[in-house]
Amino acid sequence: MKTTGRKAKIVVSGDGAGIASQAGGLLLIEALRVTGLDQGLSRALARWRTSRAVHDPGKIMTDLAVTLALGGDCLADIAVLRSSPELYGPVASDPTVSRLVKTLAQAGPAALRAIRTARAQARERAWALAGDRAPGADGDLIPVDLDATIVIAHSDKDQAAPTWKRTFGFHPMTAFIDHGPGGTGEAAALVLRPGNAGSNTAADHITAGRLALNQIPSRLHKQVIIRTDSGGGTHEFLDWVTARRVKYSIGFNLTDDICAAILALPEHVWQAAYDADRQPRPGAWVAELTGMLDLSSWPKGMRVIVRRERPHPGAQLRFTDIDGHRFTCFVTGTRHGQLADLELRHRRRARCEDRIRCAKDTGLRNLPLHDAAANQIWLEVVALAADLTAWTQMLALTGHPARTWEPKRLRLRVFSAAGRLVRGGRRLRLRLSNRWPWTDLITTAITRLQLLPAP
Repeated sequence: MKTTGRKAKIVVSGDGAGIASQAGGLLLIEALRVTGLDQGLSRALARWRTSRAVHDPGKIMTDLAVTLALGGDCLADIAVLRSSPELYGPVASDPTVSRLVKTLAQAGPAALRAIRTARAQARERAWALAGDRAPGADGDLIPVDLDATIVIAHSDKDQAAPTWKRTFGFHPMTAFIDHGPGGTGEAAALVLRPGNAGSNTAADHITAGRLALNQIPSRLHKQVIIRTDSGGGTHEFLDWVTARRVKYSIGFNLTDDICAAILALPEHVWQAAYDADRQPRPGAWVAELTGMLDLSSWPKGMRVIVRRERPHPGAQLRFTDIDGHRFTCFVTGTRHGQLADLELRHRRRARCEDRIRCAKDTGLRNLPLHDAAANQIWLEVVALAADLTAWTQMLALTGHPARTWEPKRLRLRVFSAAGRLVRGGRRLRLRLSNRWPWTDLITTAITRLQLLPAP
């Protein structure tokens, strides 16, 4: 067989000038500018800047956040930004970055409060710029999903311990603000916990819930709905939620009383459950158990709703499965609405698993430092990177499928695009390849952000 074309030998040299890798990261820089996160962190961390310091602590933290958004997973990966000062500005050296993280870790709660306050202010600004595309627009509910996840450690680190999955590492508690099916989500809280921390520890759920509420403007708290799995179905956590008059939809364990009530339900009370498109789902039903249980010790107005479904073919049955059906319960304080709608709303908390997976692609998969306090600072950088990515999509990529792209796809198609920097007419121009399929998407998105005013 003869070839139809010739492939010329490519000669490689390292003498190129004016070429910027990760040029699509300019989107993240513009998002920093319009949300005011860069200025907010500079003000918040000013007290930890030494008198003769060259680099601003806020700039170092935003550089780390951009690094993680671009795919970095350790402090040294900030070198990716250092190679393109025209795009990312002056970037601190590795020792300077390490010293700042150590300083903030030693400052403890004071530094964490400063970072979280700056992030909350930037979030309010981002939502204001987004208008009707922001969470809670037009009076819609703002879902805040709480869940814990395992982070593996491959060496002996502070607070690393055996986990319930027979691994070794950490068990952080997370809280994410869900943007719904048409978007992604924001990291409201990432709380470091030892690997042997429990899944249903009420104090940790309360901590994550409190930090998440602090990230949402107080005027919108009445629209917040907190969703968790059965790990949050404890007296203490439900009392905390209801005391703040926050809506909730929380998984509930199948107790003996609940199983007996399920068996006593007449067949005609079961209603068809909905699928993700709000269409009746074959083989799945919902019913309410509230009137059949003694709930006097639980918050007033709490309702118990149960879902019954046929397990998928080949699924292994559990001891809680009754008559060949699988049952799950959740509780809510919502008084109105069809049972199928309430159950569908609760089931959508599974999107939190997507947000956790994306966070693990943005620095959460590995906690690279030894001390627990330093790793908590690392988690704050992860949250900054997750928020920055979500705000970029919400403000610049609306109306395009890229609005829902996960970090891996964003990096491959948008952030990793290379460009040539050209100076002329007292301006610096970034030129992208006209053969890159997503050049129009990148240029349109950057222009859209550049038209937004800085705070």
